[in-house]
Amino acid sequence: MAKQILKAYKVRLYPNEDQQIFFAKSFGCSRFIWNKMLADKIEHYKTTKTILNNTPAQYKKEFEWLKEVDSLALANVQKNLRAAYNKFFKQGTGFPKFKKKGIKDSYTTNNQKGTVAVSQNTVKLPKIGHINAKFPDKINGLIKSATISHTPSGKYFVSLLVETIVNDLPTTQSNIGIDLGLTDFIVLSNGTKVANPKFLSKLQAKLAREQKILAKRRAVAKAEQRKLSESRNYQKQKIKVAKVYDKITNARKDFLHKLSFNIIKNHDVIAIEDLNVKGMVKNRKLAKAISDSSWSSFATMLSYKAEWYGKQVVKIDRWYPSSKTCSNCNHLLTKAQLPLSVRTWDCPNCLQKNNRDLNASINILNQGLILAKQSRTVGATGLA
Repeated sequence: MAKQILKAYKVRLYPNEDQQIFFAKSFGCSRFIWNKMLADKIEHYKTTKTILNNTPAQYKKEFEWLKEVDSLALANVQKNLRAAYNKFFKQGTGFPKFKKKGIKDSYTTNNQKGTVAVSQNTVKLPKIGHINAKFPDKINGLIKSATISHTPSGKYFVSLLVETIVNDLPTTQSNIGIDLGLTDFIVLSNGTKVANPKFLSKLQAKLAREQKILAKRRAVAKAEQRKLSESRNYQKQKIKVAKVYDKITNARKDFLHKLSFNIIKNHDVIAIEDLNVKGMVKNRKLAKAISDSSWSSFATMLSYKAEWYGKQVVKIDRWYPSSKTCSNCNHLLTKAQLPLSVRTWDCPNCLQKNNRDLNASINILNQGLILAKQSRTVGATGLA
């Protein structure tokens, strides 16, 4: 069955000098409007205990340089700030924070009657025209919006949100349970194990070396009483550190996308643990390893790809004792009987020899199939 979805395509941009200047202005204006509107909202609320409904247009008379950039970029700042404010007051999430230069520099514009378009090797954007680009995939569908970003390593990207059509993948009559881990990234209920690539660990030595050089150059600039922004050696080394982080991030995303799609393609019902990752990373001994594994990103990818392609992802309650329950007879061990260090155990009831992770994945599958019959499914939680 065909369905309409929103899919994001990330495209590398190669702007010329004038285009880079325009992007810098757009990032700066978007950041300024966010910070200015947020500051005024905070001050207004302190005084009146009501929410200020301010708009970018109110500031253009005082700050005329705001007119130099795409007005839709500023309108999207207003929209995002309002959404963040409402989320804080209605759901109790974190309060909106002020933005800093050089950290997630970006702006979003909308496609209005072809103002955002793609050709064979360029992307057209409002107020700037065509920019040289490199497309990893063919883009099919109606472009709804474009988010331009600049990374700390000096690269420019545009994320094109496209309304497109996808078809359900063929059913396979195969269901799978997934146990997430650190030694093995996942253990499947069919006995398959996928090793943890540990992308951060592999490049940890190189990253530490580059960061050490960066710290030395920061110290030299401070000793000479020079601003870091004016220290060319510091800025060059800062880019080197950012490139190492880019390599780690890109390798991890590539691994997660390929693995998640392969699982969705080959199985109809996918059962997975609903882990409390935020709580788990508070463990200092495991925080780095858990963050490197990116379990949350993997679960998110499974969820939205399953919705796209007509498959079903079921999340099992985090308190379900998948490891301590025998998959053969459902005998339940206590926490004292099965500490984390024990990887295999013999069931005292049926005498089955259980591998901790494989046993857990089988229990997760069995529980998932029960929930799937009750139609307790998980919907999409993000975009590719």
